[in-house]
Amino acid sequence: MKGKTWQGMAAAGLLLAGGVAQAALVPYTVNGVDVVVDTDYTPVGATSPGLMWTKNANLAASMNFGVSGINANGSMTWAKALEWIAAMNTASYAGFSDWRLWSALNSDGSGPCGPGFNCNDSELGHLFYVEGGLSQNQAITSSTALTAVFTNMQDSVYWSGTEYAPNPLNAWNFFTDDGFQYPDNKFNQYYGWAVRPGQVAAAPLPGTALLMALGFGAMAVSHRARRRLW
Repeated sequence: MKGKTWQGMAAAGLLLAGGVAQAALVPYTVNGVDVVVDTDYTPVGATSPGLMWTKNANLAASMNFGVSGINANGSMTWAKALEWIAAMNTASYAGFSDWRLWSALNSDGSGPCGPGFNCNDSELGHLFYVEGGLSQNQAITSSTALTAVFTNMQDSVYWSGTEYAPNPLNAWNFFTDDGFQYPDNKFNQYYGWAVRPGQVAAAPLPGTALLMALGFGAMAVSHRARRRLW
């Protein structure tokens, strides 16, 4: 009976660890850089789910990668945002060279949705409405699910990398202060948030669950050793 007890505890610990590891937004440190992977979103053109975001949602305010013309608060024009992304790729930020602005297209390549609220299948729309659990007229920083894994999110406007087809002077953006997706003039000063497709190998066990699993495993080894002494 005692043997079954520690085996059940170990299995419970591993099950708990596995369950926690399945969270949709998974933080990682890759080559010394903090990122967050949305593990249940499949970007346009990708064959498997996984969209990596920079953990710092206003990275340009602290890292301009040598690009001039970015405002001290991190905001910039659409063209400057593309230049910043290009410089980030030249620098192989976090070891990758395929960073881009988030896409306003739906995950199946249709759209973009809008102008309007509840555009929950664009990359930032999915993060806001689905992962963040937010509704229209709520601000992104009011989501505890997002503030738990991201830093420096702005209740403002973020450029997408998607141009507005009817008017090439405009590009799509997302108002993170209320959840509105909208095309606007490329000369406006908005924020940039870099993403790239893909995940980071296998999801690691979170610290608490991993320690529990290891602790239960140690209990199993200790129990077996005592039985041999008996």
